[in-house]
Amino acid sequence: MKTITDQDIDKVKALRKMKRNALALLGVAVLLFIIAIYFKIPMLQAFSEAAMVGGIADWFAVVALFRHPMGVPIWHTAIIPTKKNEIGENLGNFVSEEFLNREKLEVKLDEFNFASKASDWLSQDENSNKIADAIALNIIPGVLKTIKDEDIKRFIQVQFKEKLEAINFGDWVALALEPLQKGNVKDQLLTNLLEVMSAELSENKDLIRKKVKQSTPFLSFGLADKSISEGVFNGLQEFLDEAKNPESAVRIKIDEYISDFLNKVKNSEEMRIKINNLIVGFAGKKEVQDYINGIWDEIKLSITNDLEKGEESSIRKNIASLIQNFGNGLKEDSIMVDKINNFIKNDLLSVLLNNKKVIGDLISSTVKSWDGKEVSEKLELEIGKDLQYIRINGTLVGGLIGLIIYGVEWTYHYFVM
Repeated sequence: MKTITDQDIDKVKALRKMKRNALALLGVAVLLFIIAIYFKIPMLQAFSEAAMVGGIADWFAVVALFRHPMGVPIWHTAIIPTKKNEIGENLGNFVSEEFLNREKLEVKLDEFNFASKASDWLSQDENSNKIADAIALNIIPGVLKTIKDEDIKRFIQVQFKEKLEAINFGDWVALALEPLQKGNVKDQLLTNLLEVMSAELSENKDLIRKKVKQSTPFLSFGLADKSISEGVFNGLQEFLDEAKNPESAVRIKIDEYISDFLNKVKNSEEMRIKINNLIVGFAGKKEVQDYINGIWDEIKLSITNDLEKGEESSIRKNIASLIQNFGNGLKEDSIMVDKINNFIKNDLLSVLLNNKKVIGDLISSTVKSWDGKEVSEKLELEIGKDLQYIRINGTLVGGLIGLIIYGVEWTYHYFVM
């Protein structure tokens, strides 16, 4: 069903007004003809007769374009609705042959300088804000509503897994631990670690006693709890104290274990594979997957909340600023201007020219798909007002021609006969 706009209503009113004017002028010619007959005025009769003939003939010609005059299916009338397919085909051929012509288009593109005009337009606040509004208020929310959350989450998970598997964590770990094998870095780091462990042990002595009590047999009635917990605490403390000494057997054993581990990480492919599998396996845990899924939810919520701020939206402001900066930057970059213009002139133009038959066929098939009556009504609405001037001119010009003919005839009879 066609939607009637305010502009269409105005056009209908203007068309009806012009039709009334043309009809009124024809009515005047009829009235003059009656007066001329009644009062026997030959000159007025000649004028009015020719004016009526001209007005009626042009009315017929104008109406015949859009419909059958007075509903009578006269031959070669209602040209637009009955010849719609031929018009569409001719229009398609005309556009493809006359408009999509390399020489003509190249001249117009050189004169137009698309890149410079685009940079001027984009650099204006009003225009950059319009584009930003369209993107922030229509395109982004539309995209968020169209895409499925499950698809995005699945995509993120797949990409995360693929990127994770592509990383050789064994090499990274080996590279990170390599400095520990040089100088006294390893010894200093180990000593610091042992100091921290010793301090934590002292601060958690009560916790150790509580854990020991929970683990001792119920029948001991707690008699052995204190001695056992003291033994555990003292044993751990002595071990840590001895380990702090770089010359102790315990420290030497720890150093050997660490050195052996570092060598395996650095030189053993099997150890690197184990490290990779450990990290990738950790990433596959449900907690990690839930966190990854939550990333998209957070991103979507943040975007939605920001866009709801309207003109204060950070996304909208950044888009507008980006567009305006691009326009300003393009003004000062003559090389880029030439590249854009050359792209349009050569590459884009080639695409159009190579597909001009397709474009012509598209125009032709589109016109053929239209309803003939609707096309006729639409065209009459667009150009019918101007065509009424043909009727008005036909009436006036016809009358003048009638006077000229009358004058020639009178001169002939007066001077020759």
